[in-house]
Amino acid sequence: MIRLGQINRLRAVRSTRHGMYLADEEGREVLLPRKYVPTELAEEQSLDVFVFNDSEDRPTATTLTPKILLHQVAYLQVKQVNKFGAFLDWGLEKDLLVPFREQRSEMQKGKSYVVYLYEDEESQRLVATNKWYKFIHNDELTVEQDQEVDLVVANSTDLGINVIINHKHVGLIYRNEIFRSIRPGDQIKGYIKLIRPDNKIDVRLQREGYAHVEPNADKILKILQSNDGFLGLHDGSSPDDIRAQLEMSKKTFKKAIGALYKKKLIEIKSKGIYLTKN
Repeated sequence: MIRLGQINRLRAVRSTRHGMYLADEEGREVLLPRKYVPTELAEEQSLDVFVFNDSEDRPTATTLTPKILLHQVAYLQVKQVNKFGAFLDWGLEKDLLVPFREQRSEMQKGKSYVVYLYEDEESQRLVATNKWYKFIHNDELTVEQDQEVDLVVANSTDLGINVIINHKHVGLIYRNEIFRSIRPGDQIKGYIKLIRPDNKIDVRLQREGYAHVEPNADKILKILQSNDGFLGLHDGSSPDDIRAQLEMSKKTFKKAIGALYKKKLIEIKSKGIYLTKN
């Protein structure tokens, strides 16, 4: 089956002056225009292509990789606005439409927004919506506590920052647990901290407990090595100073330097931390 809005593995079946026709296992065909046909592609060979509707709404294949796939979210920039809506740059020649009815507020040229890609049932076209919350919900969860997940940063709230989890659910990172700069559209890794009885999800950017000490200990080591073996922080430093210099909490910092101290890799003195001289 040829899947609109997704990457398809298809077989080259016949070449024409317009390009190469590709087919799925059921024999359904789609055109790969000549400009996208790799010079080494021969009939009966397979390749991965993205399938979308061209300017005349015909299913068309391309070897270009879009910035968003069907049922995913991404942070895309508006290239133009006209009477039909806003058109986004998603990495293809034909821009992606966000109809006015799918805009939370009027989109502006040059600005970027978090959007969700879906197939409109009436027109059978790929359309984006800025009202991603219609599709991203926590009714039936597919994640569990402590699981590593993919996040897309969505928007700020009074409590913290909303993130979209695995393109399926929404979660919250509390403001007092954010120790590095993150912005809307950032694609980052995170961990499920807590799933509440009402299916609301708390997310953290680091593993709970000792599991995330090693990467942070390694980070501190690299800073020491690049700074002549000295870091002007210690276990009595303020949480704000630690956060500003290392982008981690004081609790995480103390665990990390504790691990390094036990391995006799550092010395902790009143002025800061020193690499041991081996």
